[in-house]
Amino acid sequence: MRQNAPDQSMLDVLVVGGGFSGLCLAIKLKAAGLNHLVLEQASDLGGTWRDNTYPGAACDVPSNLYCFSFAPNPDWTRIYPPQPEIEAYLHQCAAKFAVVDAFRFGRCVTNAVFDDVQACWRVEVDGGKEIYFSRSLILATGGLSRPRLPELPGIADFAGPIFHTARWRHDVDLAGKRVGIIGTGASAIQVVPEIAPLVARLTVFQRTASWILPKPDGPVPAARRARYRRWPLLQKIVRVASFWRHDARAIPFTRMPWLLKWLRPFFLLPLHRQVRDPILRRQLTPQFLLGCKRVLLSNNFYPALCRDNVSLVNTPIARITAAGVQMEDGEEHPLDVLIACTGFYSAEAGVPFPVSGLGGRDLNTVWGDVATAYLGTSVHGFPNLFLMSGPNTGLGHNSVI
Repeated sequence: MRQNAPDQSMLDVLVVGGGFSGLCLAIKLKAAGLNHLVLEQASDLGGTWRDNTYPGAACDVPSNLYCFSFAPNPDWTRIYPPQPEIEAYLHQCAAKFAVVDAFRFGRCVTNAVFDDVQACWRVEVDGGKEIYFSRSLILATGGLSRPRLPELPGIADFAGPIFHTARWRHDVDLAGKRVGIIGTGASAIQVVPEIAPLVARLTVFQRTASWILPKPDGPVPAARRARYRRWPLLQKIVRVASFWRHDARAIPFTRMPWLLKWLRPFFLLPLHRQVRDPILRRQLTPQFLLGCKRVLLSNNFYPALCRDNVSLVNTPIARITAAGVQMEDGEEHPLDVLIACTGFYSAEAGVPFPVSGLGGRDLNTVWGDVATAYLGTSVHGFPNLFLMSGPNTGLGHNSVI
């Protein structure tokens, strides 16, 4: 066990999490000349874009916005970047700014305690196998880092493979199988069109119909990429214009919701054009105002649901059985594989390990049922603790990057 005294190995900043925000912090802390380390529980950096390797995984924010402002990438091949390109971009940034040495991989933080006497944070890794001391602690654990499996009776009884999209089982061959998808959120609308042509039968279990709008995606022409490389200012202008175009979406969401209600028929046009079956169309029609939940982008989800081997089930699930999924009306859907597209434990669900501040107060206990933070970043009673992607900082209209 390594347990150095605070005055022997004191860091200026200790960062937990090696995803987008952890990497950004490593770059900026190095530039500021601060003594820092980044602890990452996985074997490599990348966070969300390292873990989510399911078929069709891609971003729903334009590539010129989904990158650091200080590190534009002129070589995006698509308007909306796919997962492999985003992961590669993160590694390129780590190499370009030479910050890999600041990362400590395979370090699972299990406890963080503020030392009132020494005025520093004491952070334990793997139950105390390693101890780090730092004047400041930044949690960059992300809002999409803890997959959430559905809390359904009998889920442990299912006889076939069952996994979350963020833990995709590439060893499971879906060809010719009866596959069930639980959820119709952001990952489901990307997975379903990719696997529908492969499987014998695909059953999609939907709790709430989402707003799904067209995705203005497409390849970035080689000539445009060449112009961005030659004139970086051009790409910056495009980025700024894209930012303000997306930011303007907050106006109807927060100030003019009546406008969204008035435009509802217009937003439903893609559904009416792509789904001819009136029953299926009714099942897919959202019953809430656009913007109350995450707006999804897809050009091929609706057509995939119209395939002969795909069915959408709206009846609530009663339980999971060894052979499939049983609905509340008694109908059972036999399945060989079950895939959960059920989201993540967000920042509002608390921090992923015990964090004790002044007087030994536990952060998750202080938060209780409602997590709050000053500007989503700092919490009273927890000195020099800072949160990335903290409470109420998630965006529904622009790029969090």
